[in-house]
Parts: sequence; structure tokens; C-alpha cells
Amino acid sequence: MRKYIIPFTLILISFTFIGCGIYSFTGASIPAGVTSYQVNRFENTSLLIEPGLERDFKLALEDLIQNQTNLNLVPSGGDLVYEGEITEYRISPTTATSDQIAAQNRLTISVSLRYYNKKKPDDDLEQRFSFFYDYPGTDQLVGSLKTTAHEEIFERITQDIFNATLAKW
Repeated sequence: MRKYIIPFTLILISFTFIGCGIYSFTGASIPAGVTSYQVNRFENTSLLIEPGLERDFKLALEDLIQNQTNLNLVPSGGDLVYEGEITEYRISPTTATSDQIAAQNRLTISVSLRYYNKKKPDDDLEQRFSFFYDYPGTDQLVGSLKTTAHEEIFERITQDIFNATLAKW
């Protein structure tokens, strides 16, 4: 009797997931028939140009979608298309000391996104996403500090894009 419990449990779990349709642990709601996506170049149109920023952002967005869905990344002809511009790359002081020196600086990056769903055009989206990273005013935004800042900002912006386009949050 006991040897039948484990197989029966596995079959029951399988039917439960099959009966619920496509289920994603990331919360993605991928429309029927969508199998691929493409991420076009995000041109950097901000006043302060950081070399390689558009490439790094494009790769971060591709990686997030690849890791959280089963969609195939294609160079063209994707069912879902992501494109836009990096519109802001700004460093500004957020707090000052009594000597009128910045005690803390903030890097802000903003991205204007255009999202097209070729299978369900009602889901098309055009929206601006932005996030920031605070760092000590005594530090220069170079090397590992800059890398950390970009990674944290990209992580937040790409997750917000994912939520707005595929998770519908």
C-alpha cells in the first residue's frame, strides 16, 4: 500500500498544475501564442553620457526576461518587443554638510520604454521608469562603486519593466 502513495501524490500534483494552465513562479502572465521576445537598442539621450550604459541596460533586461520566463530571445521578429531610450543619467547632491559640501550624492537613471505585444496589441505600453542610488559625497562614482550603482538601478528598473509588461502589477 505504501509503495503507491508517492506515485499517486506525484500524479495528483501533476494534474493540479496541468489543470491550472500555464503557471509561473515569477508571476509572469504570458499571453497564449507568445514564444519569443526581442530587446532593441536603448539609445542614451541623456545630457550626461556614460559609455556602454545602453549596452549594459539592454543585457540586464534580456537576462531578467530570460531568467524569469521560458521565452526565446531573438534578434528580430519577436512576439514581444522592448525598445526605448535612456533619458536621464544625473548625479545630484541630496544632503549637505555645514561647510556647503555634499554629504551624500544620488545617481538617477531614467528609461523611456516602448513595449509592443504583436499577439495582443492591447497590451502595448509606453512608460517612463526611474530609480536612484545614493552614495557618500566624499566618494567618486568610479570603479566598483559605479558598477554597484548601475547594477542596483538596473535590477530595479528591469524588474519594474517586467512587472508592468509581463506580470501586470
